Amino acid sequence: MSENPKDTAVTTPAKSDGTKATAAGGATLTKDAADGDVLLKVTGLQKHFPIKKGLLQRQVGAVHAVDGIDFEVRRGETLGVVGESGCGKSTMGRLITRLLEPTGGRIEFEGRDITHLGVGGMRPLRRDVQMIFQDPYSSLNPRHTIGTIVGAPFRLQGVEPEGGIKKEVQRLLSVVGLNPEHYNRYPHEFSGGQRQRIGIARALALNPKLVVADEPVSALDVSIQAQVVNLLDDLQQELGLTYVIIAHDLSVVRHVSDRIAVMYLGKIVELADRDQLYKSPMHPYTKALLSAVPIPDPSRKSARSERILLKGDVPSPISPPSGCRFHTRCWKATEICRTTEPPLAELRPGQRVACHHPENFADQQPQDTVLLSAAKEAAELVSDEVLAQSAETSAAVAAELEGPAEPASGESVSKSAGSAESSSESGESVSKTARSASEATEPASKSTEPVSKSVSKPTEPVSKSVSKSTEPASESAEPASESAESASAEPASVDVSKTDRREAAGETGRQESAEESDGQESTDK
Repeated sequence: MSENPKDTAVTTPAKSDGTKATAAGGATLTKDAADGDVLLKVTGLQKHFPIKKGLLQRQVGAVHAVDGIDFEVRRGETLGVVGESGCGKSTMGRLITRLLEPTGGRIEFEGRDITHLGVGGMRPLRRDVQMIFQDPYSSLNPRHTIGTIVGAPFRLQGVEPEGGIKKEVQRLLSVVGLNPEHYNRYPHEFSGGQRQRIGIARALALNPKLVVADEPVSALDVSIQAQVVNLLDDLQQELGLTYVIIAHDLSVVRHVSDRIAVMYLGKIVELADRDQLYKSPMHPYTKALLSAVPIPDPSRKSARSERILLKGDVPSPISPPSGCRFHTRCWKATEICRTTEPPLAELRPGQRVACHHPENFADQQPQDTVLLSAAKEAAELVSDEVLAQSAETSAAVAAELEGPAEPASGESVSKSAGSAESSSESGESVSKTARSASEATEPASKSTEPVSKSVSKPTEPVSKSVSKSTEPASESAEPASESAESASAEPASVDVSKTDRREAAGETGRQESAEESDGQESTDK
């Protein structure tokens, strides 16, 4: 941490195995410890928060915050833990550092069981296990100065660094990128990123072996996030630290982690190396999480993977689902997912997954070929491309995709038959309309017959005029029959008959008047 080894020397007690720890420019290591050794081992870890009601405060239930997780952390590596809010990440970090008492399971640190150690037994281990808290605003005492806050671990552990506590605190502030002159300032005088740096300096005060960082950059803006993440990387290289970083930002986790554990509703559903997890995720939940990561490259907009939308919300940890915790939102869930909990098995070297129907791997339960109704509803929110990829490794999804194709063809046949029937019906209707039109023209022709008969009784000139007048009437009746408008033909025939009668009456009246005038002239003579 400093060029001068004397500035970094810290007096520490001897270990139980007879070796003495030093803090001169590196992490505290025992003689028989080497890189790759298991520093922390967690087996079946559980934490259930009781729910009590009534005057007697009887327990009526429990919140299954952490419900049986297994993992290991090697010396010098960084384990990232990701998952949705409420999946138990922060609770797991507090259990590792023994800030919470576990309900069940086993925690081993350097081969020693620390699951149920008391306050006195944990005090020496506080030097080796430290925590960076999530909220930099509430993790610092506003009544204390920065010098008092960062120097508290030395006073609590009874450690007196060379040069005094003040000099060591100022050196730590410079290590994390703060001005040593800020020693006497209060937390409210710093920004959010500076407060998080103060928390990091306090956690590194005693040169710990394991640092649990609970979302160290979630409350910071992007520029400050990059500074803090780069600071953690630099400190790990200089001091040989081991990190357990809890975060929900997958981009940050990918940048700082060597291995990644994915949690869902108190369970670890997948644990793999960083490159393998991002390249070929096996658990459907992991695949859905990775699909939500934005690609900050406009040129790759067309190549962006389809977003997988999960159905509904995370179930309540008070009554978690039976079997696989993810089967209520998974598009590949079958009956065995509802009844049997999958174990966290190593399907590939360095990649463990808890799933009956994993992605990018052979189906572990190929005999189950019927999807649950919840899986069918969840598949409606998944793109066809993702379903096609899932069908390659899941017999149930493949059967579901092939099943609807047959009734679809039958429906098309029935639709074509229905269209043929409708066309025949339309043909019948057309023929019916033609018949009605022809029938409508018949009364029109019949209506002209009495007109000709009534007009034929007067003299011949009248009948000739009437026949000439009826010719256009008959011609007008023909287009009426072609247009199948019988109503328009009938008024035309009625108008023609009236005009013929008027003309015939006028001719007869002129003939009678002429005959009367001839008779009068003969009588006068």
